[in-house]
Amino acid sequence: MFGPPGHAYVYFIYGMHHCFNVVAGPVGSGAAVLIRALEPISGITGYTNGPALLCRAMNIDLRDNECDLSGPRLCITKPDSQLPTTIIRRSRIGVGYSGLWSRRLLRFYLKGNPFISQA
Repeated sequence: MFGPPGHAYVYFIYGMHHCFNVVAGPVGSGAAVLIRALEPISGITGYTNGPALLCRAMNIDLRDNECDLSGPRLCITKPDSQLPTTIIRRSRIGVGYSGLWSRRLLRFYLKGNPFISQA
């Protein structure tokens, strides 16, 4: 998470799940975005509507930590066409222990998208 932007930060949580983040700040800043869900385009089977499910469906694990996200293994690109979208902001899920941070609008998703994590 403190590495170069545009790289993966993958960690193992609860002794059973992997989570995938995109490093989003300068080296050393500790800024990343947790990828909670995605809409599969092709080549992905299984559920992708939760961080652990997404990692399982895409076979993402600790070997992908620090992976350049413009490379052949994992790649984030712009879509071929831009459809009209509405971005929804809500409070985060499962962080009630974090006090004021649990109420901050730091969860973003596309309105009406059936692939968002529901928890």
